Parts: sequence; structure tokens; C-alpha cells
Amino acid sequence: MSENTQEPVVRYDVAGGVATITLDSPANRNALSPRLVHKLTEALTRAESDDTARCVVLTHTGSTFCAGADLTSPPVPGAERKSPADAVTDLMVAMLAHDKPIVGLVTGHVRAGGMGLVGACDLVVAGPKADFALTEVRLGLAASIVSMTILPRLAGRDAARVFLTGETFDAARAAELSFVSAAATTDDGLVSELKQLTDAFAHCSPQGLRETKRLLNEEILVRIERKRADLGSQSMRLFSSDEAREGIAAFREKRRPAWVLG
Repeated sequence: MSENTQEPVVRYDVAGGVATITLDSPANRNALSPRLVHKLTEALTRAESDDTARCVVLTHTGSTFCAGADLTSPPVPGAERKSPADAVTDLMVAMLAHDKPIVGLVTGHVRAGGMGLVGACDLVVAGPKADFALTEVRLGLAASIVSMTILPRLAGRDAARVFLTGETFDAARAAELSFVSAAATTDDGLVSELKQLTDAFAHCSPQGLRETKRLLNEEILVRIERKRADLGSQSMRLFSSDEAREGIAAFREKRRPAWVLG
């Protein structure tokens, strides 16, 4: 489903030294349409030049943080035309290379490309209703592009289970895997976890935060530059395959794909 072009899809607010960027396209589960990606990139640029903000919180409306790519939406007038793979890759690079720490605040479902956004955040706090899954393998696909921000956050055997099974796991398990920084069991606990981080950033210098982020994310950015072309090609090849067409059709029709055993 394409989002209503009259809706804002991304909101920007700043208060108390925190720039809050909210994904606000709940009708299509905050899917990564060209318009949402464009507006999110604009909001990140705005936060970077906002001297009143020491950090960024990336959050969402609705029950889903981000459901992944939305390939049904039209291009954004006036925006540079990019392939979906390039657009999402550039967005993740913008997050990793951002001058200010980005904290993901997740209170709902995270799937596919949304996992890539979570991986591109510097820190993540998740609430009791949050859950996570890389479902590509169940659709005849692979988590090609988003693997570039997810793999650095997971240890080898943990990554294999997340990538190969497509199973859903909750916030507590995500914290055990170090995919999120903290998992709160209550909404009040979630607010407390977030405040602890944003209060800490208020004591840090802008230069110190900027240069420390570069230290932390340098290797991920180098790997993205090296791998993006090959992974983009893999993504396009898989999306056009017979198995992927069957997997996506089965998902939309709420049925089991042809390859399911038993």
C-alpha cells in the first residue's frame, strides 16, 4: 500500500537537546517508500545542522517501526532517482556517518529493511511490544543490503540463526544478542532507559560525540563502500527470481509458499 502523499510520513521535533525524528506512515507500516526515505534523509540533515540538538531519537507511530521496502510507491518529484537498494544504502550511510548519536526507540514490529535502520542506529532501546525478524529467507530473498548494518551488531552463530531461520524474537532476546542496547519490560521503563542516554549525551561535547562516532562506525562504512554494488546486484537478482515472486505472492495472499514442507 502506498502512503497518502498529503501525509507528512516523517515528523521532526526538537526539545531539551534531543531531535526526535518520527516515522509517521502507519497506513503502510512505515515502509521505506521513496518519499519516506527522502523525508527521513532530509530530517537527518536538519538534525545535523541543528545546534540545539545534541542527539537524535528515531522512533515511529503505529504498531510497526518499519516493515521494510515499499516498492509500490511512485518516485518523489524533484528527488534524485535511485534504485531501492541505493536509496536504502545511502540512508544507512547517512545514519552511520551522522555527526550526532542516533538512538532508535522501538515500540513495535521491526521487519526486513527496518532491521537495517535499527542496525544503523548507534544505540537502541526497545519496549515490551517490540519484536524483530529478518523474513527475507522465507520469501525467496536474502537480507542483502541491510546485512551491512546488521552483521556488525551480531556474533557469528547468532547472525546465522537470525538470517537463516527468519524467526521472530522479542526485545529481551534482541538485547541478549546485543542487537538492541536495552530492553524495557514496561513503558515507564522504556522512558527511563531513553532518558538515561539522552541525559548522558547532554554532558558530552559535540566534537567528542562526532569523533567518537567516526571511530565506532568507520569499519562499517568502509565495508558498505566495498560491498554495496555486489549486494545491490544480488538484491535485484533475487527480487526478479521465480522463487521470490512465489514467496511475495504467498505473503500477500496469506498462504504457504510452494516450497514449504509438511
